[in-house]
Amino acid sequence: MSARLLRKVLQEQEQNQKQTDWDIEQDQQSQVEDDESDTGGHSLNPFDLLNANDEERDLDQDDEAQNADDPLRERTYKQALPSVESAHSGGPSSYKKSKKKNKKKGKGFSSLKAARAQEPLDDALETLSLDGDSADNQACSSKSSTADSRICDTFGKHQKPSVLKVDPKFLNAENELRRIFGSKVVKSFENINQTSSSRQLRGGRRGGHNHRKSVLSSPSDHWPRWDGSLSMELLESKDGNHYFRYVQSPSYSQAQRGFEAAKNIHDLNGVASILMYHPYHVESLMTLADYFKFTGEHQMAADAIAKCLYALECAWHPMFTPLQGNCRLEYCHEINRPLFLTLFTHMKNLDRRGCHRSALEVCKLLLSLDSADPMGALFCVEYFALRAEEYAWLEQFSEEYQSHNYLWHFPNFAYSLAICRFYLEQEDASRNSKVENGKETSVDLMKQALLLHPPVLKKLVAKVPLKDQAWTNILKHAFFKSEDTGIPSLDHLIKIYVERSYLVWRLPDLQRLLRNAAMLVIETLKQDESVANTWACVRKEAFPSHKNEYRHLLVSDFSDAVPTMPPDNLQNFIMVDPAMREVMNQDQGANQRVPAPRDLVDRSALAVLIESILPWVHYQNNEAGNNDQLNGDHRENEDH
Repeated sequence: MSARLLRKVLQEQEQNQKQTDWDIEQDQQSQVEDDESDTGGHSLNPFDLLNANDEERDLDQDDEAQNADDPLRERTYKQALPSVESAHSGGPSSYKKSKKKNKKKGKGFSSLKAARAQEPLDDALETLSLDGDSADNQACSSKSSTADSRICDTFGKHQKPSVLKVDPKFLNAENELRRIFGSKVVKSFENINQTSSSRQLRGGRRGGHNHRKSVLSSPSDHWPRWDGSLSMELLESKDGNHYFRYVQSPSYSQAQRGFEAAKNIHDLNGVASILMYHPYHVESLMTLADYFKFTGEHQMAADAIAKCLYALECAWHPMFTPLQGNCRLEYCHEINRPLFLTLFTHMKNLDRRGCHRSALEVCKLLLSLDSADPMGALFCVEYFALRAEEYAWLEQFSEEYQSHNYLWHFPNFAYSLAICRFYLEQEDASRNSKVENGKETSVDLMKQALLLHPPVLKKLVAKVPLKDQAWTNILKHAFFKSEDTGIPSLDHLIKIYVERSYLVWRLPDLQRLLRNAAMLVIETLKQDESVANTWACVRKEAFPSHKNEYRHLLVSDFSDAVPTMPPDNLQNFIMVDPAMREVMNQDQGANQRVPAPRDLVDRSALAVLIESILPWVHYQNNEAGNNDQLNGDHRENEDH
């Protein structure tokens, strides 16, 4: 054998040996990988784990799709399937190599989606922790160190639904009008308004942006975009309630300073000019709404109030959910007061439109924001409930609402609960259902109301009016002759109730109920006169103060009467805080004085000219003064 042939043979043997060693290494590596996949080793590839168990099913599905129309191929596939399974379980490494090649061709995210889609639904829910109970348990057991997580945990707690929870579907006045008058009538009215508004906008630039969705108002197309000048911050969370406060931006603060300056000099044009640069300045919008109301432009006044509501709602905090009844916006913060004033005005506008259910929802929202009830919503909520025929809710509210006094001690609730029980009795009679034991009848409740607040009867007879001879005979009794109780707070609330709810008593059924209860009271007093003293003690215990605790509530705010002519003093056009209105009324009623006239003697002509521009500066009339002096001297001479 030649040397060249010997070298060739040795090279071939060496190559064969290397190929054998390489095959052995590949087999060992594949076995190690299989062992690691079974034991969950550290070098685990997630995609291999997802595809390892489903590769065979993917291949089978592909073959089934290709051989679906060929029965012979399908039989061949079924015969070859056992051999494939045996090869996968304990076959040579060549099958594993081909399998790896298929993986390289693999499917990536598609195989992942297919594997997840084939998993049972319960396993997927368990894996993703989407089960409701497990999520609640994890949320309650988890402890987070950040403040935001603590706030979220507090908001996520399940609480008993509040009686003041607002139903958002009843906040829209247009929906209530459709239920009352029908969709065709409301649609025709809206078309008329759209035609008039398009005429006003003709020639101007129309708004080309979409407004935010609002619960309290319906933004018009011509409104400007929300400028974000107001925001809200979370102060604290305690006792299941969450306390917030509005925050002004620097631009809004600048507009507020301009508004205060215009208000101090009673400049309505200055207030209107602020809206040219700050279209969502709430105080200026409310001032113009008052002006439109006094001039009889009620639709324009309502539009200004709606724009206020839209601005205030756009500034809400993401966690501020007042419709649930667990968010507080205290009136003691001056920056929060515009929301209360706007909601109260909006509630009265809804009442004048006949949307009593919408007004009831707004009234519930007012009560939920501040338990102190600075706007007196507690003294008109029962009126809206009766007009909206929400009798069951009114009884529930009287039982669950927490107040410093029993609600039936107030004159409005004492009489309204009797009316509520009267209508519930009629509903039970129509359904042939029995009245629950332990509940007093409507006649008993009306009798208690008359014994506790007898002056209401005389005021109702005069206000409704009730002109039957029977009422004249009833009012002749000594118990019903008095118009006052001698308790300032109670007398003020009686005036508010009669002014607010006298329309309810124009129904004949309620007049009959009131007359029968009044006659029963007279019979009771004939049998035992000490009953009157007993109920007088109850009044004094319920209202112990000798001062009018509700003097900040004006009777005119609860009246349907609206002045149609603007007053001479522009001060009525400027928004006034309710706490200061009583002082202003006293000043206007008892202390109406003309500012002291200024003397022109020894004064600079330029200074007098500048002062004469100011509306509150008055100058002394010398001729009048001389005439007064001459008349005085003449009277003195006559006396002598």
